[in-house]
Amino acid sequence: MPLFAIPFPVIDPVLFSVGPLVIRWYALAYVAGLVLGWLVVRRLCASDGLWAASQKRPTVEDLDDLLVYAALGVVLGGRIGHVLFYGWPYYSQNPLEILQVWRGGMAFHGGLIGVLAAILIFARRKGLSALTVFDLFAVVAPIGLFFGRIANFINQELWGRPTDVPWAFVFPRADDLPRHPSQLYEAGAEGLLLLVVVALVVRRVGFRRPGLPAGVFAVGYALARSFCEMYRQPDESEFINAWFTMGMALSLPMLLAGLALIWRALRRPRLAPATGRPAP
Repeated sequence: MPLFAIPFPVIDPVLFSVGPLVIRWYALAYVAGLVLGWLVVRRLCASDGLWAASQKRPTVEDLDDLLVYAALGVVLGGRIGHVLFYGWPYYSQNPLEILQVWRGGMAFHGGLIGVLAAILIFARRKGLSALTVFDLFAVVAPIGLFFGRIANFINQELWGRPTDVPWAFVFPRADDLPRHPSQLYEAGAEGLLLLVVVALVVRRVGFRRPGLPAGVFAVGYALARSFCEMYRQPDESEFINAWFTMGMALSLPMLLAGLALIWRALRRPRLAPATGRPAP
């Protein structure tokens, strides 16, 4: 083993099993992200000071339905995105493995597309502004990203590039080289840091500038993902050139869309709070 490298901790991908029932950390990460996000969104929708009187908010019953829509969008979109963006040559030859989600292999950008489609359908059926639901999603998405990246670490997937930093890990599923724990970098940047940034925006202006939280999330994720891509070890098929990767390319539309949402939100007057208090 290389000097100063940290051996990968012995973590069983299976949390526990009872007969044929197997609970994996990977699945638990998605469940935790969805449930915690649902709880936070319920609290946000109940906080009058964050909203304008003219804004229609989802009801408690609506949010129960939204959890189902979001779960389907994340799982179906994430898996389809992984297959199409990162693994089509392999999965086209092994189609049955497309269904083996428990083995890992979910693409955030695919999951995002799936969630956006689910939100558009949900908002139309409930008579809500899609932008309102996008803003709510932007606040809680980093929670799911954090748990998802921790699951990537436990699964020993999406490991980093070889390095000599003192916190390097040796991932047995990769080789015996010390590597950046890029999954933890992404958990910190795309998860914790982005959660704090979007939460501060909502704390300051609430949802009274429609599109602002969603725009900040999109820009923040695109920048965090592109930065972390410099430390992750992409597959050969993911390199577009010597330094530009598929992850960076897929983040570029998010960056542009986020900037457009921020520009749109800031050029319009801030809505007055529903409680009648003057806006800060």
